[in-house]
Amino acid sequence: MIKDSNGKISTVSEEKKQLVKDLAVKMQRNRTVLLASSKGLPGKQFHEIKKKLRGAAELKVAKKSTISKAIEATGKGALQNLKISLESDYVLLFSDIEPFELSSMLIDFQSSRRAKTGDIAPYDIEVEPGPTELVAGPAISELSGVGLKVKVTEGKLEIIKGATVVKKGEAIKANVASVLGKLNVSPMKVGFLPIAAFDGKDDKIYTDLIIDKVATLGSLKEMVRRALGFAVAVKYPTQ
Repeated sequence: MIKDSNGKISTVSEEKKQLVKDLAVKMQRNRTVLLASSKGLPGKQFHEIKKKLRGAAELKVAKKSTISKAIEATGKGALQNLKISLESDYVLLFSDIEPFELSSMLIDFQSSRRAKTGDIAPYDIEVEPGPTELVAGPAISELSGVGLKVKVTEGKLEIIKGATVVKKGEAIKANVASVLGKLNVSPMKVGFLPIAAFDGKDDKIYTDLIIDKVATLGSLKEMVRRALGFAVAVKYPTQ
């Protein structure tokens, strides 16, 4: 029996006790314990991603209180900090793969969808100049209404000056969502979003798990280019 926040005594079922125990064991046996958000993820895609993770990570769904109790039961000091990131609609992933590699897999498994009114923009959403399949008519004022400059070319609209229609972190308005849909722009991602992870090997909690692979590779190439130029300038030959 346990007491709730109001001081009332309630009985914890054996099933819940066993779930807490099982989660705690998995937390102790696996290198990585990763928290990911599944908010807004349709059931079909949930199971598709779970299938893709087979052999790489084990996925478990549990209530916030159950996960919190399991974390406490492990007795691991650094792991306790994972409770700070706990919210509803979160899933747990257990794996021997290091946290950033597992997070990268989850990002790769995400799929795109069209924006809906009220969605939060994941980045600055820009519409570039170019031809469209939209015919002249009401669409002219719709596109102009979100800051795009258009002209009619052979009966169809052409964007002659693009614009950032919504900034990162802002809610997407109805007119913007409508225009993006008509232009077949799908800026939203559907899948598990990595939130935080515990690395049992390093005994650390990581929260900045999402890495822009393209930007990181570009940065690395630029550093190599600069290093080569510097090596030539100071006459420092190496293999």
